[in-house]
Amino acid sequence: MNLFVTGGAGFIGSALCKLLIGHGHSVINVDALTYAACPESLISIANHPAYRFEHADICDFGRMKQILAAGSPDAIVHLAAESHVDRSIDDSMAAMQTNIMGTHSLLQAALGYWRGLEGPKKEAFRFLHISTDEVFGTLGAEGKFSEITAYQPNSPYSASKAASDHLARAWHHTYGLPTIVTNCSNNYGPCQFPEKLIPLTILNAVEGKPLPVYGAGENIRDWLFVDDHVRALILVLERGNPGQTYNVGGNCERRNIDVVKSICRLVDERLGGGPREKLIRFVTDRPGHDARYAIDASKIQAELGWQPDETFETGLERTVDWYLANTQWVEAVRARGYHGERLGLRLPAH
Repeated sequence: MNLFVTGGAGFIGSALCKLLIGHGHSVINVDALTYAACPESLISIANHPAYRFEHADICDFGRMKQILAAGSPDAIVHLAAESHVDRSIDDSMAAMQTNIMGTHSLLQAALGYWRGLEGPKKEAFRFLHISTDEVFGTLGAEGKFSEITAYQPNSPYSASKAASDHLARAWHHTYGLPTIVTNCSNNYGPCQFPEKLIPLTILNAVEGKPLPVYGAGENIRDWLFVDDHVRALILVLERGNPGQTYNVGGNCERRNIDVVKSICRLVDERLGGGPREKLIRFVTDRPGHDARYAIDASKIQAELGWQPDETFETGLERTVDWYLANTQWVEAVRARGYHGERLGLRLPAH
């Protein structure tokens, strides 16, 4: 397949691009290279003949039309998004612009491109929209999100992603565009931008810095190793049905405080000098912080045969070891201006 991937220089996107190239596919990576993009994550495929990079913003409708026409892809995998809840709390505009208007722009460009296809290529075309479990809101002590759970987003970020999911569905039901939506649980793994909990905790623990934990650390997330996620996305592309939604989860629920303590133990084992649990600091909770997420992934397991390969323990070990071994990647990210500062407390004045 020849794939048009948006956000391919991001965390999940770069993992997907590398796996696609490894499986013999061709990739057109379209990325605006905003703050969380890490071109360093793509060095291993940057010069591969089946890989092409296009520096472009999905909000640029004309540019999207141009790249689609020139690249003639078999499918679009839409990952480009402003994805950090705390940043959306500080300033919601970027999330609204990219996640809603950018998705609209891309859907419109894709619709025109798809209508111009003929025969088997038109029949096989897919628009895969990747979203989050955060669109469902929060869970109590029991239950899991399924594909029929009602949407109830609680942050500017999740509201913008909910809107983009609805757009993808609407473009299928109104115009016939063969869209598929996936909703995943919290991803982690190598090459994740260090504003997120796991990489931030690893890097702070290595450097002996305070380890901030929101509230009492009781919030629960279902953790999904990034390589397991991108394998699921390829399966959905190859075998998923247009108009359908598939939930992808790691079946690895953990309290945030337990995640942080697990990282401390792993870093202690590898570097000595602990215990790093003494560095944990409970800080003011995120406004509107959802209590618990958990994904019911039985549909993708039953229909497409997907299962996660990594347990949380094996995936976390791989992740910690990667950050310890790739200090050059970390320094390249920090050189662009982010050094672990707290976000999400500067509520808009109006």
